[in-house]
Amino acid sequence: MDPYIQQKRVARILVVDDNTANASLMSQLLQSGGYLVRTAHNASEAEREIRAHLPDLILLDVIMPGKSGYDLCRELKEDAVTRLIPLVMITGLADREDKIRGIESGADDFLNKPIFPEELFARVRSLLKLKEFTDELEHAEDVLCTLGLSVEARDPYTEGHCERLSRYASQMGRHLGLGEESVVALRRGGYLHDLGKIAVPDEVLKKGSDLTPAEWQIMKRHPTTGETICRPLKSLRILLPIIRCHHEHWNGSGYPDGLRGEEIPLLARILQVVDVYDALITERPYKRALPHEDAAETMRREAAAGLWDPHLVGEFFRMLRKAQAA
Repeated sequence: MDPYIQQKRVARILVVDDNTANASLMSQLLQSGGYLVRTAHNASEAEREIRAHLPDLILLDVIMPGKSGYDLCRELKEDAVTRLIPLVMITGLADREDKIRGIESGADDFLNKPIFPEELFARVRSLLKLKEFTDELEHAEDVLCTLGLSVEARDPYTEGHCERLSRYASQMGRHLGLGEESVVALRRGGYLHDLGKIAVPDEVLKKGSDLTPAEWQIMKRHPTTGETICRPLKSLRILLPIIRCHHEHWNGSGYPDGLRGEEIPLLARILQVVDVYDALITERPYKRALPHEDAAETMRREAAAGLWDPHLVGEFFRMLRKAQAA
């Protein structure tokens, strides 16, 4: 076999049914189709299996002792780790309200008992294809995050900067009570906000300060360059305002668009605040690292002068104090 041709990974399917005979029959049927199948007989067993062997597809019976299929489905779809796993609810209930309840729980598809093999395989193939597309998108995002880290690696003085920003920004999102989608965007934004610097020459990127007017114009293009790189991925659409706007200033003196106040998207303002803090407490060739209290005073002074959102600066340091006291 050509070493550059990878064999396709066998899909993993989890069958959850409290009826042992039904679970065994479905498992044998799917195994005959070439799938790797594991079974669970209640929600607790299913949760253990999912943690140990993350499946590509879940077939879930609705009526089970203890936690119902509806409840388990809802919990899996609310968890960032499992929400993109296709989930098919298997039910003998024909009532319209039961199907609506399943849809509200987040089910991707339904199979009614008795199950016909042709229909089962058709649904499984369709949903596994969708899962492949989702995995490819996640892989593309991982590649872009790696590129973001490669930008950081070009400057030894910024080591760990992206990881710290990712952590601070997502913590700030939770502190402010933002939804999980926004928290995930902030975490990814920590890695991707400066992706556009991949197009900035080393002699400009590593200079740090005292840039010539021409060099400064090159540097100022990196937010729009990063936005252009990420725009084709629809899954990163929520990140685009972070990437484009994280160098805007509260008083309108920033770039690239001269936005002011709440014209600057909230997620961009959050990342901006944590970015400034990390820059202040980190040593660079052209500046010493400031102690936390000095950094806090500097940011409050700059916020008062119109550079940063004063409310978010206050909330950031409130979050740090709360974390320190915990």
